[in-house]
Amino acid sequence: MSSETNLLPLIVEPEQLQEHLDEPNLLIVDVPANADSYLQGHVPGAVFLDFRHLMRGEGPVPNDVPDVEVLSRLFSALGLTRDTHVVAYDDEGGGWAARLLWTLELLGHTRYSYLNGGIHAWRDAGLEESREPTPTTPSDYVAEILHPEVMITREEIIERLGDKQFAIWDARSSAEYDGQRGNNKHLGHIPGAVNMDWVDVMDRQRALRIRDYAELITELQAMGLTPDMEIATHCQSHHRSSYTWLVGRALGFDRIRGYPGSWGEWGNRDDTPIET
Repeated sequence: MSSETNLLPLIVEPEQLQEHLDEPNLLIVDVPANADSYLQGHVPGAVFLDFRHLMRGEGPVPNDVPDVEVLSRLFSALGLTRDTHVVAYDDEGGGWAARLLWTLELLGHTRYSYLNGGIHAWRDAGLEESREPTPTTPSDYVAEILHPEVMITREEIIERLGDKQFAIWDARSSAEYDGQRGNNKHLGHIPGAVNMDWVDVMDRQRALRIRDYAELITELQAMGLTPDMEIATHCQSHHRSSYTWLVGRALGFDRIRGYPGSWGEWGNRDDTPIET
């Protein structure tokens, strides 16, 4: 992502965003886990997006990527154009906002930012909120998967297991990783995967912003995740792991890929290798 073409950096702070609220090519999207959050207060000018639209919602892997026709309708309804710079945020530390940004990256729409900490950081900074729903200006957006490399499939992961230049970041809780918790046919983790819970990437003392970069890089490297490697990240539905994908990008892990099937797919099959 080059700064020349982008209005804002990948990770934007509340005060930075506030200075750009009047930009005509800015589309701010609130993707809350709790829909009431938007009505209780949102960044002025932000439009609402129901996070369920970012997933297929049916079939054997309901958390998979929707068809491009569905994404074309979704982003047209939001008013996305090729020139739009999207700023996404949510009310839970970045999971659904990041799923939106990961989807945009998949489509080759690289003009985007994440509001660091989301609505919690905006409120923490004491900035003005709106309670009026923002109307959208529909566009005619045609979605195509132009960056398929940002996604990794179950088959590719199986092929790469044991490759020294490949690693898996499991963003679930340690109980899910250890096979103590879960609602899947099989519990545990992908062989060789390392575990850092997505909530451990957030700074609870700083309104859920991303933790100190140097500390995170040190911890990830100690787990065997280094910026030169190809990394697959997953959770149960590629919601929590969209956030770890985004943070990986912010930290300079340029070859990090999201596994949309995640444990929802892996843990419900009989032909996938599993460790506990």
